[in-house]
Amino acid sequence: MSSERSSIRDHAVAPHLALIAVQAMFGTWFIVGKVVLRTISSTSLVAFRVGGAALALAVLQRRLSPLRSMTRKDLGWLILCSMLGVGLNQLLFVKGLSLTTAIDAVLITATIPAFTLVVSVLLGYDRISWRRSLGIILAAGGVIYLVDPLRADLSARTTVGNLLIVANSLGYAFYMVLSKDLFKRYGALNVITWVFLISSIVTVPIGLFGWSGDHLNTLSAAVWLRIAYIIVVPTVGAYYLNAWALTRVSPSTVATYIYLQPLIAFGLAPLFLGERLNSRTVIACLLIFVGVGIVTRRGRSRAVQEVAERPDALAH
Repeated sequence: MSSERSSIRDHAVAPHLALIAVQAMFGTWFIVGKVVLRTISSTSLVAFRVGGAALALAVLQRRLSPLRSMTRKDLGWLILCSMLGVGLNQLLFVKGLSLTTAIDAVLITATIPAFTLVVSVLLGYDRISWRRSLGIILAAGGVIYLVDPLRADLSARTTVGNLLIVANSLGYAFYMVLSKDLFKRYGALNVITWVFLISSIVTVPIGLFGWSGDHLNTLSAAVWLRIAYIIVVPTVGAYYLNAWALTRVSPSTVATYIYLQPLIAFGLAPLFLGERLNSRTVIACLLIFVGVGIVTRRGRSRAVQEVAERPDALAH
């Protein structure tokens, strides 16, 4: 009897452990990515990550079930979503990450649920309310305060990097809204695999130019191990574990765990990158977290619910 209870308890705890692991994986991507970018260009890293993940996901998908084909109309939406969600999106994100701090990058990325609601309202998929409006204003205010456009010199690396991360987050929000029907019709793992395969057609050729100037033959084993880690852990592993956990717990539970990601990155950045939180970052952090918390509280919109339900929510 006791062994049966233990088995039930283990089954109940497993999805929560998986979700903690997922956010730890995504949180480490910001840190390991910054370290790798000291050695290779952003386009090279995007090509390795997207191309490697596409290959790994295709193998994983093939072992589980054949890739499902799509109608010609849906194929057009798939190509658009691939660019918004991974292809051009990753080029913006990784270039931004190379110019700004890991702390700033993860903090701006945490606004994706609020951005998703804005896009959903603009496209007519959702309705706004005073509470959600307040949350969006607070979250946007945090981002604006962090970027500091009034005082910043736009030639400054950090400011340009932050603006690229903002553009990345907005593009990802459009992807979350526009790809909703594809995920419902064809399944999460199937669509994610196609998204990475199509994105690799764009990112790998662009990465070839970066590879020619990065002298890949001189890279140390440690750099190659970090690149392999980025492909296997915060990309393929995190996507798959998140999808598995979603079959066992509610979307609202997943949404709660999403916000461990910035906390993990905040904890690791001082240890591995020497980055420190300053007063501006702390104030921006409070505004963003409070704003996003208001938007994502119980009774949230369909758009924000979609963020919680998706295996690629806040996955960068």
